Amino acid sequence: MENDKTVDVLNSLITINNDRIEGYETASEATEEQDLKTLFARFISTSQKCKQELVGEVRKLGGEVAEGTKTSGKFFRAWMDVKAALTGRDRKAILNSCKYGEDQAQETYEDALENDLDHLNASHRTMISGQKSLLNADHNHVKDLRDALVDA
Repeated sequence: MENDKTVDVLNSLITINNDRIEGYETASEATEEQDLKTLFARFISTSQKCKQELVGEVRKLGGEVAEGTKTSGKFFRAWMDVKAALTGRDRKAILNSCKYGEDQAQETYEDALENDLDHLNASHRTMISGQKSLLNADHNHVKDLRDALVDA
């Protein structure tokens, strides 16, 4: 197994978790709704846990850990939408933007599990699958909250 490619895959997951942490920190600071603050804190905690596991694996492989967030593409625009939505304090817009961001996180994890299996050992695959499940629960929670507003 080529360590460089494995480190790249793990670092892409670190970056998406950094994106989630930054996005939900921004969202939490901008909203006054306590239930959303609590929810965002839980999501931040989930991504911090995932990131910590991924960082440990990158270090075991002797790789350099990715710093920062993605500042290009769809995910960045989604978080800009969150910021704009929060300015208007529109709960539905906030949840729509969060759902989009969660979709991007799911896609990143799916990509790693579908396209990079040759570069991941069994332990990595198990860890990534577990993390994807944790993030999927967050994704579904955001979707349920958003859909409840649409149906209300």
